[in-house]
Amino acid sequence: MTLTEMRYIVALARERHFGKAADACHVSQPTLSVALKKVEGQLGSPLFERGASDVRITPLGERIVAQATRVLEEAVKLEEIAEATGEPLSGQLRVGIIYTIAPYLLPQLIPALSKQAPNMPLFLKEDFTANLIPALKAGELDVIVIALPFSEPGLVAQPVYDEPFRVVVPASHPWASRSDVNGNELDGQNLLLLGQGNCFRDQVLESCPRLSAPDALEHSLEGSSLETIRYMVASGAGVAVMPSTAADPLISKEPMVKVLPFAGIQPKRTVGLVWRITFPRSQAIDAVRAALLSCQLPGASAVR
Repeated sequence: MTLTEMRYIVALARERHFGKAADACHVSQPTLSVALKKVEGQLGSPLFERGASDVRITPLGERIVAQATRVLEEAVKLEEIAEATGEPLSGQLRVGIIYTIAPYLLPQLIPALSKQAPNMPLFLKEDFTANLIPALKAGELDVIVIALPFSEPGLVAQPVYDEPFRVVVPASHPWASRSDVNGNELDGQNLLLLGQGNCFRDQVLESCPRLSAPDALEHSLEGSSLETIRYMVASGAGVAVMPSTAADPLISKEPMVKVLPFAGIQPKRTVGLVWRITFPRSQAIDAVRAALLSCQLPGASAVR
């Protein structure tokens, strides 16, 4: 079994979808399917069960995937040993960013990093934290930008900036004339949230303890992205909690909503970098951090 075939198998186990796994590996779906059939033929047993709408891993597949994951992680270490003698600020840097950060950070980060390291082209991937972590460990990404805290053996996490949360309400809402909102007041409102599996949804619920009550989310609605939630608020569907980088620009460009700070201690999230402890291009990580700190992100403040 080749390293390439191992990557296909691990990607399919992670995505549970042939098309998504092929996209993650930058190959066509038929290429991935042919490679998988070849491996299964060599083993004499299937690694995955193909259903009409899903892909399930077999017991043998689980063992093969676990071992292939370990082999790929060791292969990445070999590549990094070889790369350690090269020029750290030249060559592609593969960066992953979560969905609730990327649209608001990248317009500033890309030119800032280009200035910091003009000979270091970027490969960018947006995804959920749960998908970016395995891609980082497998060597498919070099560094990721996610919300902290995060801790896992073999990976380094470094906080970069804090970002406060805002309450965003329709312009016609009774709160629109107020100067701030207490987090406990969100209980009972038509609260607009991101879907299950999105870490920002969890951060919002953690920042407002009363929302963890059994019936607190009875009137909540879900949106697929922060931009979708923004339009839902503007239409009067409810109120939302958004990070300042997404909310503060609405003050001047979206007359249909009102952006309010929280009263008292401001809920916030800490955004940081995570990379493999064996990654040899430490100067590249430093360049990304410097570029992040040079961005003028609304409401954000550097972690000291």
